[in-house]
Amino acid sequence: MQSPLEDQDNVSATPGTGLWGWINRRTGIDAVLRTALYEPIPGGARFAYIFGSGLLFIFISQVITGVFLALYYVPSADHAHTTVAYITKAVTAGSFLRSLHAYGASAMVVVLLLHLSQTYIYGAYKGHRELLWFSGCILFALILGMAFTGYLLPWDQRAYFATAVGTSAVSEVPVVGESIKRLMRGGTEMGTLTISRFFVAHVFLIPACIFSLVASHVFLFRKAGAAGPTDEDPYAPKQKVELFYPRQVLMDLSLTALLIIALGLLCFIVPVQLGPPANPADTQYVPRPEWYYLPMFQWLKYWHGSLSIVGIMVIPGILVAAIIALPFLDRSTERRPWKRPIAMTAYAFVMFMLVGLSLRSQYLDQHDVGVAQQLAKQKAEEQEFMSKPFEPELSSGSLAAANVQLADPVAAKGKAIFEDHSCNACHGDGGIGTAAGPRLVGESARHSPDQLKELFAHPTAKMTAGGMPPIDLNPDELNALIAYVESLK
Repeated sequence: MQSPLEDQDNVSATPGTGLWGWINRRTGIDAVLRTALYEPIPGGARFAYIFGSGLLFIFISQVITGVFLALYYVPSADHAHTTVAYITKAVTAGSFLRSLHAYGASAMVVVLLLHLSQTYIYGAYKGHRELLWFSGCILFALILGMAFTGYLLPWDQRAYFATAVGTSAVSEVPVVGESIKRLMRGGTEMGTLTISRFFVAHVFLIPACIFSLVASHVFLFRKAGAAGPTDEDPYAPKQKVELFYPRQVLMDLSLTALLIIALGLLCFIVPVQLGPPANPADTQYVPRPEWYYLPMFQWLKYWHGSLSIVGIMVIPGILVAAIIALPFLDRSTERRPWKRPIAMTAYAFVMFMLVGLSLRSQYLDQHDVGVAQQLAKQKAEEQEFMSKPFEPELSSGSLAAANVQLADPVAAKGKAIFEDHSCNACHGDGGIGTAAGPRLVGESARHSPDQLKELFAHPTAKMTAGGMPPIDLNPDELNALIAYVESLK
C-alpha cells in the first residue's frame, strides 16, 4: 500500500489546459503548491501547530494596512499628528484602518508569544533545529522593534513621552549608551529627525529584515521538518505522517478567521484613541508604554546608579543568551514537558516575572493618588480631543495676512484689541494656537457669542489653570473681540 507521499509523487505532471495550464507551464506553480501543501506532519495535524500561520497572516495584514496609512502620513514634527488626526477623523474608515494596524501589532506579539511557548513546551527546538530556533528569536526581536518604532509615529502626547522614556533608557548602557540615544533621536532632543528615523526603520529597514527572516525561517522549517508531538523522536521521527493539506490547512484557517472576527469587532467597538499633539513643555505628563513593554518599564525602576548596569545589561543579557543558546544547552532527546522539570520551571518563572511586573506597575499606578489622577486627566484629554472635529493645519503667515484686511470693521477693531492685550502671545497670530494656549480657529462653531462673552468674563477652572485671566472690556470692545474670534474660520 502506498503512502500519501508516494501518491503525490505519482500525480500526473501534465501541465493542464486553459488559463491555469498556461500559467503553470510558465511558472510551475502546481509543483510549488504541491511542495507547500503536501508537507508531512509526524503524528498528524494538531491545533497546537496553528500559530505560525497566524503570525504570517497578521504580518501580511500589517503590511497592507501600513501601506494605506503611509499614503496619508507625513513624517515630520509639524505634520505627523495632523495627518494621523486626518486619517482618524476625516478619511472614510480611517479610524478602523488605523485601529486594525494598532491592534494588529498587539495581536502579533500575543501570537508570537504563543508560538514560541508552544515550540519551547513541545521541545520543538531539538533535533538539528538550532538555526530554526535562532531565526525565530531574531524575528521576535524585530517584531518588538517594529512595535517600538511605530509607537512614536502618531506624535501625540502618549507617543512622545513613552518614546522619550524608551530612548532615555538606552543611554544607561555603559560607554555607548549616549551615542545610541543620539543616533535614535537624531540629536539630543526629539523632533523631526527622530520621526523620520523611526519612520524609515518602521517602514523600510525592519520590514525588509522581517521578510528575509521569514523566508529563511520557512526554508529552515521545511529543511528540518515538523517536529511532531512531544513523544516523537526529534532526530528520527517514527510516527505515521499526515499531509499538511487538508486538515492542518483548515485548522490554520480557523485561527485566521478567529483573528479577523476578533480584530474587526475590537476595531469597531473600541477604536484606538489619538491624544492631543505632543507638547515637550508639558512637565506633568505621566508616560506609560504599551502592555508588552510594561514589564521592562517596571523592571528598570528597580535599578539606579551603579546598579543600573546589572539590571539593564547583565541580567537581561544572560537571559537573552540563555534563550538563544537553548538548543545547545538542552541536547537531550526528551521532549515531554513532565520529563523536563528544569526547563518547565524556568519557563514558568520567566512568565511569572513578566506578568508580575506588569501587574505591579498597574497596581502602583492605581494606588498612587497623584499618578492615578494625572492618568485619568490624560485619558480625559484624549477623549476630548477625539470628540472634536478634524481641524486642518493653517499656517500663521497666511492667517495673519488674511486677517489684516478684514471686511468687517468691527472684527478689524477686535483684531487690534486681540493684539493690544497680547492675546496672540498665547493663542498665536490669527488664533492658530501655541503650546501656551489653545487655538481659537473654529471656536464660533462650538460656542455662541453669548457663550464666548461668558467665557471671556468668567474663564473655566481649566482655562484659569492654563493662565487665562478674566477679560475686562467695555461692551463695544467685547463685541468687537467676539466678532474677531467669530471671523477665525
